[in-house]
Amino acid sequence: MKESSDYISVNKQNWNSRTDVHIASEFYDNANFLKGKSTLNAIELELLGDMSNKKILHLQCHFGQDTMTFSRMGAKATGVDLSDRAIERAREFASQLQLDTQFVCCDIYDTPNHLDENFDLVFTSYGTIGWLPDLDKWAKVISHFLKPNGQFIMADFHPVIWMYDDNFTEVFYNYFNVEPIVEDTSGTYAEKNADLEDKSVGWNHPISEILNSLLQSGLELNQFNEFDYSPYNCFNDMEEVEPNKFRIKTFGNKIPFVYSILATKK
Repeated sequence: MKESSDYISVNKQNWNSRTDVHIASEFYDNANFLKGKSTLNAIELELLGDMSNKKILHLQCHFGQDTMTFSRMGAKATGVDLSDRAIERAREFASQLQLDTQFVCCDIYDTPNHLDENFDLVFTSYGTIGWLPDLDKWAKVISHFLKPNGQFIMADFHPVIWMYDDNFTEVFYNYFNVEPIVEDTSGTYAEKNADLEDKSVGWNHPISEILNSLLQSGLELNQFNEFDYSPYNCFNDMEEVEPNKFRIKTFGNKIPFVYSILATKK
């Protein structure tokens, strides 16, 4: 399964099933997003800075809330996602909001065959790379789309989080990328009791694999940050310790929840 296209069809089906449930969920708060609420967090905003007139490519954009937030911040934004249902809904919302946000539906590795532009920024965030088997190919896509001196910005859940079982009682998965993780899933992080039954295929990527893939594709690391909280209440048994800062109760501030990266194309 590591390099076959099977995982693409399995995961595409999974995300197509989730899309409308996510749009209706409190987690995504789409009603307030449509009224103008920003969907970006302090972690990534600190790295993004002034977005005016920047061209940004958002990889694995789901139904496009962050991508459209970039447009509202003055950027020329393009979002890419595997799920045709998510991209269909993203285009509907962009049209409804009269934003010039562009959306492309394809497998991330195949993006260079669907888009012929260069960007000031490439961005990805929260729960994206775990769906990809090969980070060297991923990093080459990032490098391909960046202008010289363009920046890659990423915020994601720390690989330490993905080692635990769903209830965070035992170390269940390998920290290292040893094999695909094929699972039957029910519900979704945004609506745990949703009537969804799907399969998923994912991969755990250690920090060394993430950083080395970027370095080997010609990017220079400017910042690597780790955070002792999640900006989302998306795992079991979490508590809000400050506004929009969540931790797993039994772990407190003892483990990293999120990391962020700022890198520049040399």
